[in-house]
Amino acid sequence: MGVYQAFVLVLGTAIFGSSLGLHVPPHDQVARVARYIAHQVDWGSLATISSRPPVVGQPFSNVFSVSDGPPGTSSGVPYMYLTRMEISVQDLKVNPQASLSMSLAQTDYCRQQGFDPQSPLCCHIIFSGSVLEINGTEAEFAKKALFTRHPEMIDWPSDHNWFFSKFNITQVWVLDYFGGVKMVSPEEYFQATPFRKHH
Repeated sequence: MGVYQAFVLVLGTAIFGSSLGLHVPPHDQVARVARYIAHQVDWGSLATISSRPPVVGQPFSNVFSVSDGPPGTSSGVPYMYLTRMEISVQDLKVNPQASLSMSLAQTDYCRQQGFDPQSPLCCHIIFSGSVLEINGTEAEFAKKALFTRHPEMIDWPSDHNWFFSKFNITQVWVLDYFGGVKMVSPEEYFQATPFRKHH
């Protein structure tokens, strides 16, 4: 391994964490687990209700880059950088309600622990809610959050009329252990911290 490759590996581990560096909260601290996943994962599967023939009214899932804040700064809010040219965004114009799934399978954690992505031990969350366009101070935070984790976005075509949005959470569903899905209210979710407390 060359010096440059080693530097990139160390930098990537410092910023995003490897499975060896991930400190998943205990499974009984459900809200913290949800916040942790939302901060560690940088993309999600967004399910909308299709507005396009021949699947009008059917669920339609698509991948989007997300960020709830720069590394180490978690807001808990999944932010997205969208264009109205995108097919799922056209669905959201008709019906802004959606769900967003995020999983630690999107990191190295589950693979290195030997957990199948469908296993509840491979912690994952599902947000219910809607996607809302944002502006002002919140859009500035979203820009920093997204461009820090997804620097390629800076150079995306300007004629696509990009805008910042957030997933407005109304319910959180958590699978982080055996025994079935656990429900977390938005209030519990936002009061939790994804980070370990230092004494």
